[in-house]
Amino acid sequence: MERAARLLAAGGPLARHIPGFTPRIEQQEMADAIADAIANGSMLIAEAGTGTGKTLAYLVPALLSGAKVTIATGTKNLQDQLFYRDLPQVRAALALSSPIALLKGRANYLCLHRLQQHIEQGASHDSEQGVQLHAIHAWAKQTHSGDIGEMTQISEQARIWSHVTASADDCTDQQCAQFEHCFLMRARQQAEQAQIVIINHHLLLADMALRDEGYNALLAATDAFIIDEAHQLPEIAARFFGRSLASRQLQRLTEDSRSAQQQDAPDQRQLSEHADMLGAAVSAMVAALRDVEHRAERTEGLSVAWSDAAHCAHFRHRVEQLSSALQQLQQSLASAALRSKNLEQCARRCDEQRHHFEQLTRDDVADAIPWLSSGQHAFTLHHTPLEVCSAFQERLAHYDSSWIFTSATLAVGEKFKHFAAQLGLEQAVTRQWLSPFDYAQQSCCYIPAGMPDPRHDSYTAAVVEAALPVLRASRGRAFMLFTSHRALQQAARLLHHSALDYPLLVQGSAPRSELVARFRRHGNAILLGSSSFWQGVDVPGPALSCVIIDKLPFASPGNPVLQARIEALKSAGRNPFFDYQLPQAVIALKQGIGRLIRGHNDRGLLMICDPRLLGKSYGKAFLKSMPAMPRSHSLEAVHAFFSQELTTTDNNSGDSATNQEV
Repeated sequence: MERAARLLAAGGPLARHIPGFTPRIEQQEMADAIADAIANGSMLIAEAGTGTGKTLAYLVPALLSGAKVTIATGTKNLQDQLFYRDLPQVRAALALSSPIALLKGRANYLCLHRLQQHIEQGASHDSEQGVQLHAIHAWAKQTHSGDIGEMTQISEQARIWSHVTASADDCTDQQCAQFEHCFLMRARQQAEQAQIVIINHHLLLADMALRDEGYNALLAATDAFIIDEAHQLPEIAARFFGRSLASRQLQRLTEDSRSAQQQDAPDQRQLSEHADMLGAAVSAMVAALRDVEHRAERTEGLSVAWSDAAHCAHFRHRVEQLSSALQQLQQSLASAALRSKNLEQCARRCDEQRHHFEQLTRDDVADAIPWLSSGQHAFTLHHTPLEVCSAFQERLAHYDSSWIFTSATLAVGEKFKHFAAQLGLEQAVTRQWLSPFDYAQQSCCYIPAGMPDPRHDSYTAAVVEAALPVLRASRGRAFMLFTSHRALQQAARLLHHSALDYPLLVQGSAPRSELVARFRRHGNAILLGSSSFWQGVDVPGPALSCVIIDKLPFASPGNPVLQARIEALKSAGRNPFFDYQLPQAVIALKQGIGRLIRGHNDRGLLMICDPRLLGKSYGKAFLKSMPAMPRSHSLEAVHAFFSQELTTTDNNSGDSATNQEV
């Protein structure tokens, strides 16, 4: 323990080898606590405020321990940052050569077998997908990892990847002719041999499921698990421990069945016709849900309880149509399954998906919430468990490992009760380190006076009106964070017609990563975002000097999962608002506020428009969890803050990014 802290101190190897490294007592104490947990095989919940440098606080003791450590992150971007930048820096500084590995989910790896199949189908190289396929084929001869994230000229969201990446549906493992060259298998072998393995939350939960079912799980030899961005884990676990079926799975079954028929059973044309019928039924169900979205005035998708959707006769008809199409395709595939391995796999998948579809379109389900989500071109059916605590604990019992859960947002005030209860971690040791940033000097919180009730129709217009003088004072350089997409779109329309002369970037107009890149390049832009921009977005330095939050981020009462959990808590005699909704909102607000100050030299103004922060008794829970920054109702204070900020930012902007990174 002592050695881990000493290495992170002034004059230590990290200070000497990592540019911009700043020694922090909070980081050193956190490293000690993690070293202790790894050595003793114990469980630790650790909140590290923004700027603590939690990445190095867990990487240093993990490497020094000599134990096999698996680090699970919330996003692929953070996985890549750890593997390609942070871990190599720390290993070099400590003069260590511990083997490390990066492991992602199947869909992130090129499948040589599926690539060859798609090429043999004769895709036109005049089409966009044909051009992309040609580029992927050339890249396949050069790549060592097969990680599609390397292929930067083709978006990871491009549809072509669904045809050529690894899939559990049609993987034959060692029977595959390309097994010796399989990128996924190679990545798994490297993970088995590494001391430090970087995965994401989904892979962790998949490993838990395999071990629970008696299979030889990939992470069986892990001595310690470090779960970064752990505040996301309960929600991901709820999805993972449930059951779902996505329209893209049905569409892929359609495409693969048609292809297999053409290659291996050309005389059975009815099979292809039945595949086309399934594809048409999926499209019809997507269209039916788009009509529901339009009536609900929703543009970002729809989440609805299954019982509510089933009340619509038109929608029920589409469900019956899709069920019939699955049954007919299953019969055709069953009669052709012996003709080839591809047809046999399609028959198996169709049987499984038909079974799942029948289960997921019922609403008489015990201990689960039946609902569906939809977007512009897709839908997903879900059964989400009411709670994940028992399921998570059952799987946790299979591991003889240390567990460290860390994030900048796990506590409500100084208590970890809410997070711990969600996963059954009440016996864990808990530690909290506040941000080392000097919020009293670096920031200011502006709460405008006279704001209407957030439920009022005029509320968003009032938010924009109150924000305009702040945006002029900040010279753009602002995130405006909204709790609903509808409010975001209304604010965007109002701002487009305002006299502000700053670039306006709106969520949905481009991928999130592209919007953030443009925001950084402009240096004076205003970015409007909803839920996905409240966390995981880092813009250090003066380009982001103002964060405006429209409302306290309580989850939408129309969310079917939330509705079901509220009813379950009421039935158990508990208070859903104080036991669940309020803690969730406090943690979400902490995430939004965390976008503001990302470095020791950053300065920024936080504007919270919601009058409930000071006008309701529960506002104290939010205030106790916020950084200790000065508060004001005065626009004069806003102007005074930015008049001071101009000189300070110009003198110090160069160090902010590096300080945050380490």
